[in-house]
Amino acid sequence: MSNDPLVIFTPSGKRGNFPVGTPILTAARQLGVDLDSVCGGRGICSKCQITPSFGEFPKHGVTVYEDALSEWNSVEQRYDDIRGLTKGRRLGCQATVQGDVVIDVPPESQVHRQVVRKRAEAREIVMNPSTRLYYVEVEEPDMHDPSGDLERLIKALRADWDLPQLEADLGVLTGLQPALRKGEWKVTCAVHLGDDTFSPRIMQVWPGFYDGSIYGLAVDLGSTTIAAHLCDLTTGEVVASSGIMNPQIRFGEDLMSRVSYGMMNPSGADEMTKAVREGMNALFVQIASEAEIDRNLIVDAVFVCNPVMHHLFLGIDPFELGQAPFALATSEALALRTLELDLNLHPAARVYILPCIAGHVGADAAAVALSEAPDKSDDLVLVVDVGTNAEILLGNKEKVLACSSPTGPAFEGAQISSGQRAAPGAIERIEIDPVTKEPRFRVIGCDLWSDEEGFEAQTAATGITGICGSGIIEAVAEMRLAGIVDGPGLIGSAEQTGTDRCFPEGRTNSYLVHDGTADGGPKITVTNVDIRQIQMAKAALYSGARLLMDKFGVDAVDRVVLAGAFGAHISPKHAMVLGMIPDAPFEKVTSAGNAAGTGARIALLNTEARKDIETTVQNIEKIETAIEPRFQEHFVNASAIPNSAEPFPILNSLVDLPNINHNQGGGDEEAGGRRRRRRRA
Repeated sequence: MSNDPLVIFTPSGKRGNFPVGTPILTAARQLGVDLDSVCGGRGICSKCQITPSFGEFPKHGVTVYEDALSEWNSVEQRYDDIRGLTKGRRLGCQATVQGDVVIDVPPESQVHRQVVRKRAEAREIVMNPSTRLYYVEVEEPDMHDPSGDLERLIKALRADWDLPQLEADLGVLTGLQPALRKGEWKVTCAVHLGDDTFSPRIMQVWPGFYDGSIYGLAVDLGSTTIAAHLCDLTTGEVVASSGIMNPQIRFGEDLMSRVSYGMMNPSGADEMTKAVREGMNALFVQIASEAEIDRNLIVDAVFVCNPVMHHLFLGIDPFELGQAPFALATSEALALRTLELDLNLHPAARVYILPCIAGHVGADAAAVALSEAPDKSDDLVLVVDVGTNAEILLGNKEKVLACSSPTGPAFEGAQISSGQRAAPGAIERIEIDPVTKEPRFRVIGCDLWSDEEGFEAQTAATGITGICGSGIIEAVAEMRLAGIVDGPGLIGSAEQTGTDRCFPEGRTNSYLVHDGTADGGPKITVTNVDIRQIQMAKAALYSGARLLMDKFGVDAVDRVVLAGAFGAHISPKHAMVLGMIPDAPFEKVTSAGNAAGTGARIALLNTEARKDIETTVQNIEKIETAIEPRFQEHFVNASAIPNSAEPFPILNSLVDLPNINHNQGGGDEEAGGRRRRRRRA
């Protein structure tokens, strides 16, 4: 048994005996304890802060005395004077072992620290970025040792940090010698640790100890919007988030319109590629400005996107995705340089694009799978990423199925008569009194309902400008609950509904939500054409989910997760009334926020997660809705509100759906529904 002092690390529980005088950082490294350091033990970076614990520890079988560590030294004092050190903390590179000791490694001192996502279902991201900072002291050149500065830098990095043989781009070489001499042969290097495509390489060299950060981008490239999160690669913190409209919208609002544009115009695909890359660069300028950082400090980026956006971003004509068998140029994950994509970040920055699942199920769905992990779920979970093109996953530990449904832009307020993007002044929530048929609503930018005191004053600046995606979903669902709209989707007349808010417009009726014309604003209505647009979108969404349930051999799911930035704002009750999603208890329908963006962020901050999702995607079973004979049947049934064939027993136990049919002047919808089902059978 060793007579050397026992060192015990918490929370890992790792322990070992070390000679007196061993630095705590050295003991941690030898035991594989997760203790960070950028400066290599020189007392500069403060990453290796530890907290010694004293007293009796029966659990560990040791008593720790006050002199278990070496005395506070001048290096620690200097750091404390300049930046401050939390009371009780020591620097692991300076404190040495003098006796048995219990050492706590706080979360901020762990290399692979866990970053909690800021959302209701808190998830932890283990930090393991592809690019890290390393401080080294390099041997000065010598007449008797003719090696070059780069070779001596690489030798120092290997000796101090046990890094593999490194390479360097020309951009590093051009600034290397000035950096070494300015830093008096002490420099900090940003090193990409390598992957299956790129060998490990030095990306940037700073003179002396660089006390700043390096950054990465997690980008969700959607059909309608491009959203990006700028993350600090040393802490995992999201320092800025921003988004822009996808400039490709001018070529078509939906994906197939863009594929058609490429087919009809010889240079169409190139135009769309140029547009999206220019938009991306504008977004990068915007997000770097917001974070007040230099874009050249962004050294890594992860992208997720649907297959059409994937091809257009890469400069691949998506022609083959517009026709069966919907072949991808590649479905594998890609590791590229930003220069190959004309992106204005660090010149040597790397880009990782998650793998696609199938011809119409892209890297965004893979990111959702990484974020929500249906393959690790004990219960059967349906994950729906609601957008212009909806990605749907259904699965548990047994297996995972995936498909996509072309819902179109109606859920985002497009193709709706009073529709608009989510912006201040847009109606986002609505309730309709089932007796009086009077509406009340909330708009983005105001916390009050329209019938509450102070609403007019608070909305005076923005006005009431239109209705956004979540607003139109709630409006149609509330109209159904109030008897204004019947099951087939027809708005009743004033006589049928008992309110003059229903008025004739063309051959059908419309419903008045708000008349702002007296104040110079718009008249906001829901028309029967709007109802049809929502019916088509939600029928496509439900049909995809129902098709996966058929393939799984089930008629119900245990829970539903609504993903996507838009999905976060959908009310479970209203989604169920519409028939967007399968019947389930409201409390079993939750929001995951922008799960695709979160998946991109996980892949950015943890390179092991990239390998995990590449393996997971290979095991996901892809279902192509376009060739499934039952898809059309489900679509027809799902066009009704909520559904003409599915009974929705849980929903009917929770809400009262009026039994009406405006096409028959208030006749028996239920009987008509039964007759229709018998004829189909």
